[in-house]
Amino acid sequence: MKITRSTFDEVMFPCYNPMNMVIKKAHGAYVFDNQGNKYVDFTSGIAVNCLGHTPNGVQKVIKKTCKNLIHVSNIFCNEYTLTLAKKLTKLTGYEKVFFVNSGAEANETALKLARRVAFDDFGADKNEIISFTNSFHGRTFFSVTVGGQESYSDGFGPKPAAITHIPYNDIKTFEKTISEKTCAVILEPIQGEGGIIKADDEFLIKVRELCDKNNAALIFDEVQTGVARSGTFYAYEQTPVKPDIVTSAKGLASGLPIGAVLTYDKFAKHFVPGTHGSTFGGNALACSVGCYVVDKLSTPEFLEKVKKTSAYFIECINKLNEKYHAFSGVRGEGLLLGIVLDDKFKGLSGALQKKCFEKGLLTLTAHADVLRLAPALNIKKSAINLGMSLLENALVEFIAENSADKKTEDTKDPKEVKEPQEVKEPKEAKESKAKKTTKASKTATKSEEEKA
Repeated sequence: MKITRSTFDEVMFPCYNPMNMVIKKAHGAYVFDNQGNKYVDFTSGIAVNCLGHTPNGVQKVIKKTCKNLIHVSNIFCNEYTLTLAKKLTKLTGYEKVFFVNSGAEANETALKLARRVAFDDFGADKNEIISFTNSFHGRTFFSVTVGGQESYSDGFGPKPAAITHIPYNDIKTFEKTISEKTCAVILEPIQGEGGIIKADDEFLIKVRELCDKNNAALIFDEVQTGVARSGTFYAYEQTPVKPDIVTSAKGLASGLPIGAVLTYDKFAKHFVPGTHGSTFGGNALACSVGCYVVDKLSTPEFLEKVKKTSAYFIECINKLNEKYHAFSGVRGEGLLLGIVLDDKFKGLSGALQKKCFEKGLLTLTAHADVLRLAPALNIKKSAINLGMSLLENALVEFIAENSADKKTEDTKDPKEVKEPQEVKEPKEAKESKAKKTTKASKTATKSEEEKA
């Protein structure tokens, strides 16, 4: 069966607009499509493949677990799920864990829990949720409505009620908004889709103080920032506060679907049998890999390496910017980084992302002005250097196509623009150029794949 990018348009919901290629395999920080083209991956499956693609350690765990168990449901206990829960509670100091299959489900669970606690302890009127503009908390109808981007929740009928969105890092507005009717405040310690923006310490201290005063649960959405992505196992460790509830997912099982909600017993006890559940949540196979991930990523040595790699990324980006002056800065922590485009390229992060793809570099965006990088946490310098070289190639063309001079020329009266004369390229130059292009776009040898 022949599979191409057009196959997606034939058989898949048009929710996505994927790049013009079909991935066949991937190893480490390298991706290969079914035409033999090789790409450097600075996305790691949107911060999921924390140890890179198809890591040997994860493969070994999967093979070993599959011989014993894959799935049994939550009607029964299994060793893998309980072991992961024990590891997470020991590492974080939280007392109880609920497993799901994704970040959206984790946030849905946390929000339901906060409302249930308020309902049980204070009555039905304490149901208001405070969230923040440009936040993102998933795609279930509840979680997407709580997220601070209306375009994602509009057009689906009546929305879940009692949800208020206010500006991020705005203490005065928060003080005016929170009340005795507030049951939960949910925030990302670093807004991901919102542009890789950190919460201010002063803001977090006030949020924690007023949540305590008003008996509201403070929820940290660490779906993207967690599992060593920010340089500590969870990003809240870098802040002056600790939330009541933490949601986790993405890298927790290094590519297998998993999510988790961590909290204290005083909250968890409100979810009695029948109040919530999940068929696949706590899947034995995913949890076995989760145990491996927690053990490997929570060590001081690994976390220190993430910080050093982050510093090297920023150093490389700054060197590029000294040469091309295309960025206004770099935001984020650890290996969740946002390259902020200069004002003259405002709104063009998608165009730069596409240009990177054309050159063989896979990247993400975070809002219209930020190119987001979320590479594997163990990415090697050789892959970073190659990726930066590809980013430079993309920048050269991106700047040429989007400079002020180019835009001015594009808006000139067509009568004033002379038709360029055709310049014939010598036959030898054409042949040489064609050979170079083919060589650059194909995977060179088997040994090159093995290095990846």
